[in-house]
Amino acid sequence: MLDASRIDCPYCGEGFDINVDCSAGDQQYVEDCPVCCQPIEIATTVGLDGELIGVQALRNDD
Repeated sequence: MLDASRIDCPYCGEGFDINVDCSAGDQQYVEDCPVCCQPIEIATTVGLDGELIGVQALRNDD
């Protein structure tokens, strides 16, 4: 089950959509910004019922 979520790049501030696979539970991974190509650490939180609770987008150098 994929859930769409909109995040803002912590480097350039541009917003873009990501798809989150909620069936995999909580996740943490790195994805490059499609605008400035900087690596963004993305952390997702999924509830016990498989519902997307939250998405965080952080700088990779923090």
